[in-house]
Amino acid sequence: MGLLDKLKSLLFGKEAVREGKQDAKPGAKPADEAIVEKPVEQPKVEVKAEAPAAKPAEDKVEQVEQKHIIQKPKEEKPVADKITVGHVHMSGCTGCLVSLADNYEGLLTILDKYADLVYCLTLADVRHIPEMDVALVEGSVCINDECSMEEILETRERAKIVVALGGCACYGNTTRFCRGGQQNQPQHEGFVPIGDLIKVDVYIPACAPTPQQIRNVCLMAYLLLKGNDEQKALATAYLTPLMNLAAAGTEACGCDLMTEVINQGLCMGCGSCAAACTVRAITMQYGKPQVERDLCIKCGACYAQCPRSFFSFDVCGQYESITELIGEVMKP
Repeated sequence: MGLLDKLKSLLFGKEAVREGKQDAKPGAKPADEAIVEKPVEQPKVEVKAEAPAAKPAEDKVEQVEQKHIIQKPKEEKPVADKITVGHVHMSGCTGCLVSLADNYEGLLTILDKYADLVYCLTLADVRHIPEMDVALVEGSVCINDECSMEEILETRERAKIVVALGGCACYGNTTRFCRGGQQNQPQHEGFVPIGDLIKVDVYIPACAPTPQQIRNVCLMAYLLLKGNDEQKALATAYLTPLMNLAAAGTEACGCDLMTEVINQGLCMGCGSCAAACTVRAITMQYGKPQVERDLCIKCGACYAQCPRSFFSFDVCGQYESITELIGEVMKP
């Protein structure tokens, strides 16, 4: 026992000396162990910090997958390049343009994938008629207006395909009976269909044509210009009856229903002709159309609206293929 131990035993007793020894020796060990244990615990923290580092790699994989998914619809398009389409408004009520806009999402699909609208007084800020693949001409031409005459001639020069859109452009419709286009220009009294002045490739008659009919003609014109051989064949079959209407000229009346439909035993009494007549010159009696010749303005809308008037085996034989093609290209 040392001197300090003796002094502690005298002052505090022998038990304090024993406890001091026990506290001193074990106390040093935990201190040393704590110093050693600290660096051992640090790798555990580092392992936890390294876990988020794998996320950027996962994000890159997800981004690559998303890019691959976004590119798929572009590869599924039937054909690649867009065509240019213009709407030329002559003398009409703008009902045909409203019918075109009534395609809603379908119109957006066409403009997004297949056609660029390069000219339209209502929807495009373009002052002069540009070069275009397809020109949709609405309304008849006022032959007293020099500007209208110049525009219809420019349309024929700058468009590959000219489409007469609606009864006024095809046959003159009610504009043939107009007297004075504006209050300060009463000389505007002569209106003729566009086919009397230029060559027209396709007719879309009726007043106004259905949105689906306008949409389908635009799609078929696109496939005719940009599609493969099979698509061009289907587009030709679809457009042939409408091209035959254009080749037949600008004269049509309710009598055509009698000679070409009723007298041929083709009328099924659907009433489409009576619904299309803008002057109510056709009534349905005993399931057949009756035409009041004194009221008929010879617009041709009734004949063109009849589903059996320009009957074509080319279209009927490939109806399912054409319908499937239209459904495929109109997928959003």
